[in-house]
Amino acid sequence: MTKLERFDKDDAISALTGLIRDGGYAPGDRLPAERELTVSLGISRNTLRRALEAMERDGAIWRHVGKGTFVAAHGGDAGTGSLAELSQQVTPVQLMRARLALEPAIAREAAINASNEAVTRLKASKDRAVEASNWDDYETQDDLFHRDIAEATDNVLLLSLFDHLNQVRRAVAWNTVVRKSDRPSRDHPSFAEHDDILAAIEARDPGAAHAAMRKHLGSVSARLFEET
Repeated sequence: MTKLERFDKDDAISALTGLIRDGGYAPGDRLPAERELTVSLGISRNTLRRALEAMERDGAIWRHVGKGTFVAAHGGDAGTGSLAELSQQVTPVQLMRARLALEPAIAREAAINASNEAVTRLKASKDRAVEASNWDDYETQDDLFHRDIAEATDNVLLLSLFDHLNQVRRAVAWNTVVRKSDRPSRDHPSFAEHDDILAAIEARDPGAAHAAMRKHLGSVSARLFEET
């Protein structure tokens, strides 16, 4: 068995976390290219990519197509305590109000700046959410759809702000949410709302994109808090 074959995804995550910590990487710093990481860490390309995907889902890093992989705000071990402390202080209502303040503005910027490639990625993440076979998969794809919108702004600061907010969102426990089915129904309101957001971005209509995102988040908020 070769050195590369002995590494699994968890080993790669540990190696990457150590690289970020010991290498003095700060939030916003770009990591070396994948080819360099496979050589310096002694892991295969496939294992590296699985590790990067997991770290991105956990909010430790973020990736910009064509620009590279970056350390997220409070990413890795260095920011875990701050994130945990913040998430304990934020209520679900405060979190939704923060999303309402930020994400419609992000959608507006996406409508102005989204490339054709960014729109294509948005369509793909939107469609994967519709096809999700369970709630966990749906929430993962929904998360990616919203992050793709932030990435479509082509504004690294807005993307970093979104990632920071999203890390807190992941950490806040939605214990009051009760799922009455195994997966979202085909007429789940978010699907049509996502369609409207994407249509506005594709049409390069900033006002419509802002309004569509605000309507969507208002709908999400109403569903989350309809049961007390």
